[in-house]
Amino acid sequence: MAEQALHGVNLTGWLTLESWVTPELFVDTGALDEPSLIASLGRRKYQELVRRHRESFFDASDFKRIAARGFNAVRLAVPWYVYGSKGPECGPYLGCVDYVDLALEWAEEVGLKVVLMLAASPGSEEETNVAIDGSLDFSEYRNALVEVVAAIARRYAMRDGLFGIEVLSNPRVQHRHLLQVTDGVQQHVLRNYYRDAYQAVRRTAGDDVVVILPDGGVPGSWRHFMAQSRYENVWLDCSFTKLDLGHRPAASSPAEIRRLADDARKQLDLARRSGLPAMVGAWSGALPYADSLTTPEGRIALERVFISEQLAAYRDCPAWFFETWKTNGRLTGWDARVSLATFERRMLD
Repeated sequence: MAEQALHGVNLTGWLTLESWVTPELFVDTGALDEPSLIASLGRRKYQELVRRHRESFFDASDFKRIAARGFNAVRLAVPWYVYGSKGPECGPYLGCVDYVDLALEWAEEVGLKVVLMLAASPGSEEETNVAIDGSLDFSEYRNALVEVVAAIARRYAMRDGLFGIEVLSNPRVQHRHLLQVTDGVQQHVLRNYYRDAYQAVRRTAGDDVVVILPDGGVPGSWRHFMAQSRYENVWLDCSFTKLDLGHRPAASSPAEIRRLADDARKQLDLARRSGLPAMVGAWSGALPYADSLTTPEGRIALERVFISEQLAAYRDCPAWFFETWKTNGRLTGWDARVSLATFERRMLD
């Protein structure tokens, strides 16, 4: 457990492309994700685009601004192809380990802690992004992911800035109801992967690096998992960027927004029953329900209430990370430079 809670921002859309973060990279291609962007542009043009983007989207000045704003941590998505041709079969994707090196250097210069999160999401809506060999069967590439986790842990084990490694991003757990089975990865398969990834980190980086496990959207299903005495520094991650809180009317009043925050609290309480510290890997100020009658000014005011309620809900968490530090469109609700600009530093502490 950290002596001081981590309050930070995600660095979304840097080492992997996100159309909502940098839509200009996708315009006129008809693509919404990297695989379809590659299909549209071709390998050479895609790689040129990625090189230019990575060189310019984040630099040392961003880390200085993050620290000056009062945050003490960042969470960086590291793609499974981070090692390029030196790692698992990377296909048309470009490695980016040099930029992970830079992120650690820039963070250490200003005193930020870093959580590295492996961007590979079995069973998720983005599963075409992650299957190393084109297969949608997680079991066929999970061993390669363990190898990547081990390599990341080995490379950064001695860095002062490394706080933790999240071994996967946003997996979706398979559900069975009567004769119906939802898309996703079976939970026992995910559990086995988590154990192996934990051991990979411990063998290469020792016991101090926090190993973080995403809850897969089922925060109440991890009771006593890896909470035994032989596991050290294991956290569970709940993310609330897409609050799925049932059927409700549009969030058009502070009272309705407080009920949304209360539901987030309940999900965190479920996660804590696992016996593991529960962090929030990603949350935003974007209201999950639209209301056509609310004016733009009124929506901004409601988003401020929503952010305030979530800050209160996550106060006892060992860490939270806002989604995200920057978007090229300065999206209200998602871009920390906009969404949190009116909040005093002491409100973020």
